[in-house]
Amino acid sequence: MKIGILSQFPELYSTKRLQEACIARGHEAEIINIANCYMNINSVKPTIHQEGVELTGFDAVIPRIHAKVTFYGCSVVRQFEMMGVYAANDSIAISRSRDKLTALQLLSRKGIGMPVTGFASKPGDIPDLINMVGGAPLVIKLLEGTQGIGVVLADTKKAAESVIEAFFGLKANIMVQEFIKEANGSDIRCFVVGDKVVAAMKRQGPEGDFRSNLHLGGHGETIKITPLERKTAVAAVKAMGLVVGGVDILRSERGPLVLEVNSAPGLEGIEKTTGIDVATPIIELIERNALSKRQR
Repeated sequence: MKIGILSQFPELYSTKRLQEACIARGHEAEIINIANCYMNINSVKPTIHQEGVELTGFDAVIPRIHAKVTFYGCSVVRQFEMMGVYAANDSIAISRSRDKLTALQLLSRKGIGMPVTGFASKPGDIPDLINMVGGAPLVIKLLEGTQGIGVVLADTKKAAESVIEAFFGLKANIMVQEFIKEANGSDIRCFVVGDKVVAAMKRQGPEGDFRSNLHLGGHGETIKITPLERKTAVAAVKAMGLVVGGVDILRSERGPLVLEVNSAPGLEGIEKTTGIDVATPIIELIERNALSKRQR
């Protein structure tokens, strides 16, 4: 098969590993920078061009869409879909997972555990919003934030009110969540491919930081997840409509709580921490699904 890896960053570990896995399985792999793509949208023969050349002959694409270009990236994935190309994660599912509020509402509808979350649009709602999530301490998140950026822990009600008022003053969209103290600044990243968690690791934030993101100085370690955590991770990915996803879970007194579902989870941290190859299962999934798509 001819597989396109949609990534703006060919030098990244994840991009290179997916390319290596494609080649190892006997496929042709081409890295496509979505920022250089442009589309001919018509009802007869929709096409995608890159630097004057039409992109043709692809059986499947693996979207690795950066959060900053979600809208345009999803447009490119959608165009590939219109051309009959199988996408490892389709454009609608990526859009759902990138909208934090929509993602939580979808998890809620499926009855999947998550931290109590509040959302409002005007300062007059702040006191009730804080009470709604159990009071301080609480977590305040920018809806557009990624990799732990734009996430604030407010220790007191007064601090929470001040931070929320400041965000409202900047016209920023935010949500507030209960703080899960027993998580102790750690979470679990489950890497899901299809119906299976292929790898999992515990991420522990640096001393004094409640955020566990590896990009912010956290570290990963191997962990054995419970059957319920495994079931929760797979259900969260399915709730978004994804087939490949990274699910961040907190261990709480009332069971696993989903923080976020990532449609383009990084491979480096989890492969190096666990020693598990997570790139090959993605290619194997594409082989099965792209073939069935062609047969249909």
